[in-house]
Formats: sequence, C-alpha cells, structure tokens
Amino acid sequence: MAGTAGTPGTPRVLRAMNDRAALDLLLEHGPLSRTRIGKLTGLSKPTASQLLARLEAAGLVLAGGTTEGRPGPGAQLYEVNPAAAHAAGLDVTPDRILAAVADVTGRTVGRYELPTPGRRPATPVVQQVTDALDGAVKAAGLDRGAVHRLVIGTPGAFDPGTGRLRYASHLPGWHSPALLDELAAALPMPVEYENDVNLAAVAEQRLGAARGHEDFVLLWNQEGLGAALVLGGRLHRGWTGGAGEVGFLPVPGAPLVRKVSRTGSGGFQELAGSQALPGLARELGVADVPSGAYTEVAAALVARAARTGADDDPHRRLLRTYATRLATGLASLVSVLDPELVVLSGTSLTAGGEVLRDLVRDELEELAASRPRLAVGDVTEDPVLRGALESALATTRDEVFDTSR
Repeated sequence: MAGTAGTPGTPRVLRAMNDRAALDLLLEHGPLSRTRIGKLTGLSKPTASQLLARLEAAGLVLAGGTTEGRPGPGAQLYEVNPAAAHAAGLDVTPDRILAAVADVTGRTVGRYELPTPGRRPATPVVQQVTDALDGAVKAAGLDRGAVHRLVIGTPGAFDPGTGRLRYASHLPGWHSPALLDELAAALPMPVEYENDVNLAAVAEQRLGAARGHEDFVLLWNQEGLGAALVLGGRLHRGWTGGAGEVGFLPVPGAPLVRKVSRTGSGGFQELAGSQALPGLARELGVADVPSGAYTEVAAALVARAARTGADDDPHRRLLRTYATRLATGLASLVSVLDPELVVLSGTSLTAGGEVLRDLVRDELEELAASRPRLAVGDVTEDPVLRGALESALATTRDEVFDTSR
C-alpha cells in the first residue's frame, strides 16, 4: 500500500504487502475494478494492473463481470477466487458434531451434522471427527485433501502441557491422552483445538457485536455457563486453557461447591446456568413450564418472559431474578478485568434480547464499580461453528495470500 512505501524491504516483500492489501479489500468490498483498487490502495494504474495480473496468474483472483450504470464500456471487475483455498470447522457437544466447510471468501459451501448420543459412544472419537468432516466435505463437493486447515471447538480446553481435555467431564470419549496424536495421524491438514466459548467470541469479534473492540468479555449460557476473555485484541486462555471457566466461580446465593473438577459444576453454574431456569420458574409460580432438553426449555422461558410486560407476572419475576443472578457473577469479572464491553451470547441469554440485557445492566451498575457497555450477541446462528470457520480462515488466508514465497 502507498502508506508503506517508505518501509524498508525488498521489492518482493513490498509487492507481497500490496498483494495482501488488495486481497483484503476484495474480501471486504466484493468485486472491484482496477481503478477502484488503485484508489483504495494508493497504487498507480500501471502498478495496480501488474498486481491484478500477478494475482490472477497465481489463481488468487478472478476477472468477473463489468461495472454498469455509466456511459461507455464497463470496467473489468475482479474478485477473490473462492476455490483458492478451503477451511473447515467443527463444533463438538455431547449430543452431536456440527461440521462445515467454507471457501476462502468465508462463504459456507458444505455442512453436516453427526449425532453422537449416549454416555458411552459406540463409535471412537477419531472416527466421529472424520465422519463429520467427510460429511461436510462431501456436501461441498470436495474431498478431504482440499481442506487447508481445520479448527475444532469443544467444551473445556486441551491442557497445553499434557494434551488432555480438561473442564469437560461431560464430553465422552475425548479424554484419552493419545487422542490428539490419533487425530493428527487420521487427518491430512493442520488441526487446531479451541474452547467453544472462545470461538463464539471470535465470531462476535470478526462479525458481530464486538467488532472494533480490543477488550471485552463474552458471557455464554447454553449447555454450560462460561466466558471468553479478550484482552488487547487477543484471547486470554490462561496457564492450562481454563481462563473463562466461570461456571466454577463461587458466588453469593449458591451453596459453596467443593471438588468442582469432579462435580463438573460450581456456584455460578448452579445459580444461573440454563439447567437452573426450569426449577426457578416453577419456584416463582410460572405455569406450563415446557418439557424437553433443558437448553431448549431455558431459552423458551427466557423468550416468553421477555415478551411479558406486566411487572407482577411470574414470567417477569423470573426474568428479574435471572438478571440478578447473572449480574452477581458478572460483577466479579467486571471488577477484575474492567472490560470495555460485555457480550451476552448463547441461547439462554440471546433469547431475552434487549429486555434481559437492560435488566442485567441495571443490576450490574449496583454491584460493580465500573460500567461496561452490554450488548446482545449478533451471531446467533451456530456461533461456535462460525468462530471455528473464522479462526481457520484467518490462518488459511495468511498462508495462501502470502505471495512473497
């Protein structure tokens, strides 16, 4: 780019910097003409023409249509070649593995869901992963070798020292010390593993409510209660990968839970987790509490309560009590981290929308000294999977778009 013209470096490195700038602009804006690329990068017309010819020869851009709506012949438009690379993501829960493949532009081209019911899986985890990935790859019309990188999101976190999954005793089959080596042997592409809530934060930072924010907390409530911590624009994972496991946090209003690594739960989870909401609703006199999976019941109760206007209605009492419980745990996070923003994500939070957000904000102002902005998450369709794809795509683009090699 013109702004880096004075940067020391070889012509090859400078060309590569301009190439990447142009590719990023095409990803952001969609098809652009040579003239428009030149204006956005500050490059001369001849240099922009050479750049586009170089990227087209490398298979990174395609010449598409032409501009319309102006007198005379339309200008040639260029776009990123979607087939230049593909990346994949997996979202793993105890009940299913959701897999997707995206092309380098970020468009999802294949998707597959593999049910994994039962506490003792009949199929080994390695086969589950490969079956789910192959299902998404097949749906995309590709083969496994076309995937440049895979990111797998799971509850808990793999300890960087031991390679074993921690904080997720409810995920059967994933705790073998040899699992990561077995997966590496079975998969032809580089594989990264990330906590599911961290990936939801990646999705919000790239595409949603946290865009442009360097310091924020994402509070997640769905199958479990957790948080992602983004400090200085980077995920903070902690020494063992357990940063953000706030479900284990002791909080007022809940019995003190000991030996939490064995119980798989803690005070904040017991107080405000999704599994607590059906019982709390009955306790407060809510009639017709639905039956079914607790995550679905909790989301339905919260959504119904947010639509109820009368303050003396049991549903509104449920929402106020829930907001107080959420703010009780959030106050500790806010006091320690002093974030710029708190994003509420997961179905048991997003179902309450702005009504629940405002109640939590009002309670938090009474309980914490600092007052971060609260926002409801924007990425509500499979946020963990979307974060896995965004994470895999970021690394893939860094590698594929590097023309200095």
